[in-house]
Amino acid sequence: MFLFSVLLFFILACVGAWLALFPAGRDVVAQSMSAIGRRIEHGLRGGYRQGTQQAALAGRSAGGGVLRALRFLQRRYLLVLSAAVLLTVPPMLALVLSGRNMLGGYDGDSHAVNDQVADLLKGEQLAAPAPLPPPVFTTAEVTLVRPLLDGANRNWQLLDPDFAQRLLLVFRIMKENHGYDMAILEGYRSPERQNALAAAGPSVTNAKAFQSYHQFGLAADCAFLRDGKLLISEKDPWAMRGYRLYGEAAEAVGLRWGGRWTMMDFGHTELRVAGTVRK
Repeated sequence: MFLFSVLLFFILACVGAWLALFPAGRDVVAQSMSAIGRRIEHGLRGGYRQGTQQAALAGRSAGGGVLRALRFLQRRYLLVLSAAVLLTVPPMLALVLSGRNMLGGYDGDSHAVNDQVADLLKGEQLAAPAPLPPPVFTTAEVTLVRPLLDGANRNWQLLDPDFAQRLLLVFRIMKENHGYDMAILEGYRSPERQNALAAAGPSVTNAKAFQSYHQFGLAADCAFLRDGKLLISEKDPWAMRGYRLYGEAAEAVGLRWGGRWTMMDFGHTELRVAGTVRK
């Protein structure tokens, strides 16, 4: 029914525009109406003369009415088109939106996440976890994936307080709701380090100094801990499930997740503040 309504609206709009913009179209309609009037007059000619005269008069009156209407449309076609749009578009939008769940796609954990966000907004302050030993970040498995990680800064105190609290809440959600332990790989990043990473090539980053939220303490790269070891992998099913849940939790608390980018960065989250990053 909806598709039929859209098709009917499209056809009527096309016909209205054709009549309003093209004199030849109006002439065709006028000639058609006159022909219909003549046929009616001819069909009734064998009847009573009075009826024939009345039918002819009706045909001429109809043709004259159509011509007057077409002349009005020609003079006021913009007003008529605007009125048609105002009268038809709002009901059609209401019809489209009435059958659509605007908040679809959330699973059963959304209620718990929203409760935790509400607690955070009430003023609950989450404490940063104890720092992990440096050798955790320099194992052969980690260095193979992130060779420049040994120079990264993981000090929670250098992060924007609002961003840090949101990220800590994500960590709590991942632990309490899904059973994933998480660790921050890199938070604040100096302009010099940002330029050094950019010089390493687009496979590392495309952002130069002050083009990344890391320079403002508004971004962090994170990974999972399994059996006391960092796991940074896109091939491990357990890790990929964790990245998906991590992205959902991050977006639920108002962060942007790098897993939705063209060059996907599954462990990256950031809090975007207008006017912060240099274009």
